[in-house]
Amino acid sequence: MSKISYKDAGVDIDAGNKFVENIKPFVKSTKTEGVIGGIGSFAGAFELPKGYAEPVLLAATDGVGTKLKLAIESGIHDSVGIDLVAMCVNDLICNFGTPSFFLDYYATAKLDTDVAISVVKGIAAGCVEAQCALIGGETAEMPGMYKNDDYDLAGFAVGVAEKSEMDRVSLVQEGDMLIALPSSGLHSNGFSLARKVLFDTMKLDFEYDLNGISLINTLLTPTKIYVKTFKALKDKIIALAHITGGGIIENLPRVLPDHLMAEVKKESIRTLPIFDLIASHVQEDEMYKAFNMGIGMVLVVREKECSSILKQIPQAYVIGRIKAGSKSCVLV
Repeated sequence: MSKISYKDAGVDIDAGNKFVENIKPFVKSTKTEGVIGGIGSFAGAFELPKGYAEPVLLAATDGVGTKLKLAIESGIHDSVGIDLVAMCVNDLICNFGTPSFFLDYYATAKLDTDVAISVVKGIAAGCVEAQCALIGGETAEMPGMYKNDDYDLAGFAVGVAEKSEMDRVSLVQEGDMLIALPSSGLHSNGFSLARKVLFDTMKLDFEYDLNGISLINTLLTPTKIYVKTFKALKDKIIALAHITGGGIIENLPRVLPDHLMAEVKKESIRTLPIFDLIASHVQEDEMYKAFNMGIGMVLVVREKECSSILKQIPQAYVIGRIKAGSKSCVLV
């Protein structure tokens, strides 16, 4: 009677070990001052940074959603790792946390080392941009859970904040200004709707030309990471909101007290061509709920700081202000 191996069941331990060896240079490229040890241990270690009076650990976790379907179908895997990092670290900075380290979880039916290496290379690139270290991760082969070339990603970012700086909501005042930091595209939200409109309804293909860029490259443009901008402007920012699922309508009120509202001038929002294309088949109010509409982050700042911030970050622009009213975001 022949014996059955783990490989016969669909899990190749040798391929997994080879994968770990191949990603070590990318992981090493993210190393920062606080990293203790290296990849291969049972847990990643990171020394708490000094200089905080009351350090608080912050943690954020997220995925990339159905944007992964497009990466899998197109064979373009080197950017979704950046998305994974961005979705986590962009949340951390909204609580005034500085990202320290990152971990990833990669699950697939059968490990394709070339694909997995490409994904981790993107994760490492995202960590470098976010100035945090990739100190560990997990790769799981689960042939009974996933099929064919499918894989899924989850990310986990940990950072540190000064306890006294975390409560941003109480600092927001009537008359404060709203400054938009542009998105690079859809980022990692609304792809189920985007895919349905673009490919099921409009019957477009990946090579459809959108202002000189193929549709697939437009859609897979990685989420912008705002960590460096946050660090540069930290002393001038009152609060900031990451514009993800729910759009500006749902995310901006998260940084407002109950007695204040955000008034946003719709005509001031600089939408991108991809949103205009999708909007041809989606109602406007649904667009603003599902997508960022060209805004990746909104800063709440004192009016006196506006000109200085706009000069420092030329791509930023004013979209509205804080007014008295029930906690909400109103487009006018």
